[in-house]
Amino acid sequence: MLDATLTALLGILSDPMAIGLCILGVLIGTILGALPGISSTMAMAVLLPFSFTMDLAHSMVFLLAVFSASVYGGSVSAILINIPGTPGAIVTQMDGYPMGRAGRGGEALTYALVASTLGGLLGWVLLVILAPMVASAALAFQSPEYAAITVFGLSMLAYASPGSTFLALVAGLIGLLLATVGFDSTTDVARFTFDSSALQAGLGIIPAAVGIFGVAEVLKSLESGGERIEPVRHIGRLLPPWREARRLWPIGIRGSIIGAFVGAVPAAVSAIAVTVSYALEKRISRTPEKFGTGCPEGVVAPESANNACVGGALIPMITLGIPGDSMTAVLIGALLIHGLRPGPTMFTQHIDFVAIVYVALMLAIVATLIVGMLGNRLFARVLTAPRSILLSGVMLLCVVGSYAVRNSWIDVAVMTGFGALGYLMNRIGMPTAPVIFGLVLGPLLEENVRRSMIIYNDWTVFLTRPISLIVLVISAIALVVPLVQDARRKQAGRKAEV
Repeated sequence: MLDATLTALLGILSDPMAIGLCILGVLIGTILGALPGISSTMAMAVLLPFSFTMDLAHSMVFLLAVFSASVYGGSVSAILINIPGTPGAIVTQMDGYPMGRAGRGGEALTYALVASTLGGLLGWVLLVILAPMVASAALAFQSPEYAAITVFGLSMLAYASPGSTFLALVAGLIGLLLATVGFDSTTDVARFTFDSSALQAGLGIIPAAVGIFGVAEVLKSLESGGERIEPVRHIGRLLPPWREARRLWPIGIRGSIIGAFVGAVPAAVSAIAVTVSYALEKRISRTPEKFGTGCPEGVVAPESANNACVGGALIPMITLGIPGDSMTAVLIGALLIHGLRPGPTMFTQHIDFVAIVYVALMLAIVATLIVGMLGNRLFARVLTAPRSILLSGVMLLCVVGSYAVRNSWIDVAVMTGFGALGYLMNRIGMPTAPVIFGLVLGPLLEENVRRSMIIYNDWTVFLTRPISLIVLVISAIALVVPLVQDARRKQAGRKAEV
């Protein structure tokens, strides 16, 4: 593994194109992450098709740069205009914006950037240490264990999704049903293709992700309207006092550890990590009353946890083939286009690719720090862009990106359909990420369930094998407990009304 990593490192560092793509990805990722309404997932989905013409190494360098930088970019708008650019930056605005209003916006941006870098590095360390261990254990898995792990990923997403767990579960089931479109891998019979040859390969993950994350958000933004928000104009100096910054290191380390481990849990979104980190620091602080008034601790804690989730989320994606979050769900689409199926065999059959991921993520983290230090003032000005130009540009990228997957207008139609679906789901408060998770995990679940039934000819095999039983029990608990809590809250509300 070390030899492969060193080879990948030397290869990327000696390749001007790779370095250029990394810097370009960081610039675009930071800007898109900073723009309200364009989440990290949306940025990844819109830009993903443009990586298909690149080779595997260049594609990973570019996409992981966008991934890492967009997560940091969300803090820029949170600090300067009190609107988080990404869900993970929701907590950052609580202290970041008051710092900006007090003339310390530059310092707040630097705190967020350095904390993000620290979190990204610790998340990377966890990825390097845990990924081979998880993959080694997963090599002993058979079809029942893989099926159970897939169910676990879907159940954790339903548990972690905001709003109703029941609606999140329904959204996941919609994704599973849509995943059945195309030829059956076992019987080679076409299903739900409506005699269309374009649908025989199934619904494309990339057009679906672009539609449900990109087009739906554009429609939502158009519906909500609103005027351009006036940002903090004078951000002040960028470098904070060394005496103040020095005492914040332990906070950054604690937040990074929390974020890295939370990110490694399938579907445990970064919003959970930042909330836990912020709450912990406020609880153990000697001056908890300062939180929410513009204290640096309230910026460092969530931002370190936020970016640590990046490395953590890659662990289940690479080792088990299960997306760690919605962004890695989109990233799996790139791997499938390049003929790679994530899973434990990556460490035995595609060790060179794993080494590329390690090096590309580290390079993205370092590049984000450098570009952020040099361009924070520029990124602050980008927030003044008119919404009309912004949304038109995003919509154009969605159409071009979807068409570029296979040079087919069918993919544009799929994008449009998923955009409409995502818009309707947003209107009724149903989370959209479970649909893409279901679309990604559906074939994996179906294949392993059917293989298990063919080999063992007994459905109880999922309950008699210890690992699959434990995973299924955990999955059931993750689904049942929120449903019971929701029912109790509704019952209590009805009693209160009486």
